[in-house]
Amino acid sequence: MKSNTQQELENFILEQGAVLVGGCELEDSPIVGQKNLKYAFSFAVKLSDSVLKTIESGPSFSYFQHYRAANSLLDSIAFKLTQRLEQLGFNAYPVAASQSLGKQNPYRGVVAHKTIAVKSGLGYVGKSGLFLTAEYGSKVRLATVLTDMPLVNEKGIMENACGDCQLCAKACPSGAIFGVLPTTDGERNYDPEKCSKYMKEHFQDVGRGSVCGVCIKVCPKNKLS
Repeated sequence: MKSNTQQELENFILEQGAVLVGGCELEDSPIVGQKNLKYAFSFAVKLSDSVLKTIESGPSFSYFQHYRAANSLLDSIAFKLTQRLEQLGFNAYPVAASQSLGKQNPYRGVVAHKTIAVKSGLGYVGKSGLFLTAEYGSKVRLATVLTDMPLVNEKGIMENACGDCQLCAKACPSGAIFGVLPTTDGERNYDPEKCSKYMKEHFQDVGRGSVCGVCIKVCPKNKLS
């Protein structure tokens, strides 16, 4: 059963601007030398429908700026949550919304936000490789805070609802989406390197590190208003 403290902290996260939040227990801590950090808060902020509508065959300037602003908000929430957890006597480790292991592995981060979000019952990973929720489709960005405070997932694990849909695979300008469901052994269902190279070659005029967004625009789960 979820503790009163977990509920209070989840309410705090929502008050800071998140739209979804959950907690879970991990099999092992992903942080070397800190085995106690085996619990995680996962939370999401929603992207603007109006901004997503500006995406056509690639990212718009509005989407590029909005994406960065969403990351900034998530990082702020993670920072404040870390402070709150430490005030309560727990250890906490905030993981940035946008992260990588650098040259060691530029396409993986300290933790996989999507994996934590699945374990927290917030949604599932779609054929696009994006995280999809029942409430907002893939119109979300995620962040994670690891902690030694015991947390539970009372939501359960959500089943994948992509079905036979292939829209994201057909629309991907780089051809990086395979159009298959993700596997349980960690094998990717899209090619992040191919996606990244295409963005760097075609969208540098929008901004450094620009993200495409086409797969979000075409996903029928998003129901752009």
